[in-house]
Amino acid sequence: MEEKEQSSEEKEQSSTGLEENVAAFVCYLLGFVTGIVFLVVEKKSSFVKFHAKQSTITFLIILALSWIPVIGFLFWILGIILWLLLMIKALQGKRYSLPIVGKLVEG
Repeated sequence: MEEKEQSSEEKEQSSTGLEENVAAFVCYLLGFVTGIVFLVVEKKSSFVKFHAKQSTITFLIILALSWIPVIGFLFWILGIILWLLLMIKALQGKRYSLPIVGKLVEG
């Protein structure tokens, strides 16, 4: 898991009018729903777009896997843990990249 932090000079406003870290946090707030909203709305911030893409892909995968009988509950728990972790990292202004999804989003 990779982590890149923005310096205080790099923090800017997103095209939504929110600070980039707050907009990235909101990308995770309602899982893939807010991820999709920010993919459509955000025009200039690559930081916010990264978090919107990562949120959308991660939580759609977890939603699909949570329907698997017996082990689906474990994916649901994993989803809650990732949801909290990713929101915290985004609010801290860190470009926290998940191992598979993060590389897919960046590449």
